[in-house]
This record gives sequence, C-alpha cells and structure tokens, in this order.
Amino acid sequence: MVSYMAYDEDLAERIRAELGGQPGVTEQKMFGGLAFLIGGNMAVAASGEGGLLVRADPDKSEKLMASGKAKPMEMRGRQMHGWLRVDADAVRTKRELARWVKEGTTYARSLPAKGKKTTKRK
Repeated sequence: MVSYMAYDEDLAERIRAELGGQPGVTEQKMFGGLAFLIGGNMAVAASGEGGLLVRADPDKSEKLMASGKAKPMEMRGRQMHGWLRVDADAVRTKRELARWVKEGTTYARSLPAKGKKTTKRK
C-alpha cells in the first residue's frame, strides 16, 4: 500500500515560479498533491508521493522513460499511458525542473481545453 504525505510545498513553489504567469494556468489539489492545469488539463503536479507527476505526449513517453529519470505513473496498480512520475532527485536543479515543466505544459496546451459544462434551460 502506498503511503501518502503532504506534497512538497517548496517544489510546488518552484513549479509556480517556472510557470511564471503563463496564461490559463490554474492549480488544483488532486492525486494527493498539487496539480497545475492548463485549460483544465493537468500539465504537472507536485506529488503527494514525492517528486513530480508529468502529463506527457503518450508517443514520447517511452523515450522520456529511457532517460532513467521518469517511470510510468501507476494508479490502482495500472500504468497510466502518457502520465509519468519523476523522482525528486531528478528535479533538484532549476534546469531539470524546467525540462519536465515544459514537457507537461507543452502537451497540456496541445489538448482541447476542458470547458465548464453548462445546462441549457428550456
């Protein structure tokens, strides 16, 4: 069983600084951490298990994992294609963090924005 801790607030602050006021970014607690979303799509998150969760282009996932810095995110024992877990050791420097934040934000911006559903009145 995975034990969850509070997400790393320093890492969350570093992600915030890296995003530097980019348009359309929102924050939401999810997956036991703090996620940064673009157009309603998760880009990157400070994970409650430590390190980052990164939403990446599924077609690039294998190549990103080959670097040894990322592994597939698992949820309920299933690997989530296009979702990567990056250990805290792999994002110690600004440059390392910037790489993963860019990976997540680039992919999230390529997805259709999730709009709030509205109901039509009769």
